[in-house]
Amino acid sequence: MNTYMAKAADVQRKWYVVDAEGVVLGRLASQIATVLRGKHKPIYTPHVDTGDYVIILNADKAVLTGKKLDQKVYYSHSGYPGGLHETKYRALMLQKPEFAVKKAIVGMLPKGPLGRQMAKKLRVYAGTEHEYASRKPEKLELK
Repeated sequence: MNTYMAKAADVQRKWYVVDAEGVVLGRLASQIATVLRGKHKPIYTPHVDTGDYVIILNADKAVLTGKKLDQKVYYSHSGYPGGLHETKYRALMLQKPEFAVKKAIVGMLPKGPLGRQMAKKLRVYAGTEHEYASRKPEKLELK
């Protein structure tokens, strides 16, 4: 018996919507990364993007446990000497909650061209409104 290998043309993608209100950020990120990779499907193939599209709503209401809001730091560098910038997650979640949630999820995807292709299927919004209602997304229940 041969092992089944999915082809890019064989993949049928669905749209899912997730409400992040009151959900722990790391648990949300790991489950969404699984859906973006396609590991929830029986046709999962590691070298093919078999994942689905995911829309995350209420990203500003995601929760970090413990003291992570004050202790966890996001670093960015401008590329110039002395250009390292630090931002605590409390400020990051107030200013750009979509970025913080997206960064947590993309960090759990594979690195390289395949991971970047998977990351393009993720849409994150701070509120409850999105423009993909015509796609008829299904509600994804998190475990």
